[in-house]
Amino acid sequence: MEKQVALITGASRGIGRGIAEKLAENEFNVVIDDIVDPSQAEETLQAIKEKGADTFYVQADISNPEQRKSLVEQIKARFGRLDLLVNNAGVAPKQRLDILEATEDSFDRVLTINLKGPYFLTQLVANWMIEQKKQHPERTPKVVNISSISAFTSSPSRGEYCVSKAGVSMMTALFADRLAEYGICVYEVRPGIIYTDMTTPVKAKYDNLIANGLTPIKRWGTPEDIARAVLAFATDLLPFSTGEIINVDGGFHLRRL
Repeated sequence: MEKQVALITGASRGIGRGIAEKLAENEFNVVIDDIVDPSQAEETLQAIKEKGADTFYVQADISNPEQRKSLVEQIKARFGRLDLLVNNAGVAPKQRLDILEATEDSFDRVLTINLKGPYFLTQLVANWMIEQKKQHPERTPKVVNISSISAFTSSPSRGEYCVSKAGVSMMTALFADRLAEYGICVYEVRPGIIYTDMTTPVKAKYDNLIANGLTPIKRWGTPEDIARAVLAFATDLLPFSTGEIINVDGGFHLRRL
């Protein structure tokens, strides 16, 4: 049987790499997208190949319309199909500033990369998925958006990031609603405090917060935790659900007394 194909954005490292490797382990071919130089993605590509998957890297900025189109065209040329889009790429503000002092430039940058880019990449991919579904009704294409606990948690020193992730949550609902008639399900995974090279600088701070009860499950999350949630969606374990959210946050989202 021809393998399914997954596209993961922002996948050269961290959470994206974890998702890519998990999908490769489970009979997906994988397309890695990121903005880094191809040499910086080589280790990830090799790890995926060792799991038996066909893979290639596309250096594309999803906030750029032409690069989004090129990304999809390259997947069409290489595989001729796309079964899963994982919108993982995102950035934090370059500088944390109080919401009373934050700049429009920072707001525009974060919203363009974290929300506008995934929104229009999903639009582009969804239209191709609809075409594929008409030709191959047995296929079950899907979209998974990686948001954050910041979608519902106030952080006034990085308001633009919170707004972008709240937008991703609404985007999930909108595309889930619109694409259901075509048999295309859309989901959201909400990571909490996840240990990656990007969070290493704040490790001491969050070690202390976790030890003092910030999350009921007293440990850091890992890319593996996120990848398992994505895999559940990707492998049709929830076929009668769409617009669904899995919180992968150690219970952070619980309201506790």
